[in-house]
Amino acid sequence: MDDPDTHAGEFHRADVLAYTPEGKFLEVYAYGLRNCVGEAINPVTGMLWCSTNERDNLGNHLVPDYVTSVPEGSFFGWPWYYMGGHPDPRLPQPCADGTGANPQAATESPDPKSCKRVDMAKMTPDVLVQPHMASLEMTFYPDSGEFPKQYDGDAFAAEHGSWNRANRAGYEVIHIPMHNGKADGSYEDFLTGFVTADGQVWGRPVGVTVGKDGSLFVTDDGSRSVWHVTYVGK
Repeated sequence: MDDPDTHAGEFHRADVLAYTPEGKFLEVYAYGLRNCVGEAINPVTGMLWCSTNERDNLGNHLVPDYVTSVPEGSFFGWPWYYMGGHPDPRLPQPCADGTGANPQAATESPDPKSCKRVDMAKMTPDVLVQPHMASLEMTFYPDSGEFPKQYDGDAFAAEHGSWNRANRAGYEVIHIPMHNGKADGSYEDFLTGFVTADGQVWGRPVGVTVGKDGSLFVTDDGSRSVWHVTYVGK
């Protein structure tokens, strides 16, 4: 893992970048998100949310992936911290004058010999999922959908599945309850069955979106399928 303070090639890695519709760069909207794969706008709050893959090589039980709201100007820790203020033991704290501590800085990295290490304010994600679940695309369910009203405004996220964990995790679509646009930290299985009883994987969800009729469509690059999820009533 390279330290963005001392490796100019890491510039703007793990950032959420804001552009105009014409493609003009505006700002680093948020930073320290290792891999914000899925993005969606919360229909209640209007805030950006990200479904994020966290780091590897810290064992089976670290680091949790997550789905979270992303306030403008927020910092989520990569690469120095995870889950708020937990330091990654492989790296020191960031430089006070480094590209990580100042996401709008130029690409030139500071002299590592003169680096003054500094602690930074970190965001804790809203919803932590199991480590290595590989959380990919996400979406919010509209209040005009065909699902029961309890799903209105809730989120769904595709969990591609772990490749480097002793006990498999992921391989499903999860449902994240929302309350007035805010998560309570919980999630539940929604679409499962992509792992056989003997542990063989045959499906890996990637994308999830809502159709015009309120049903869900889920892409799966394990079976090379698109799944159509409808509500037929109780």
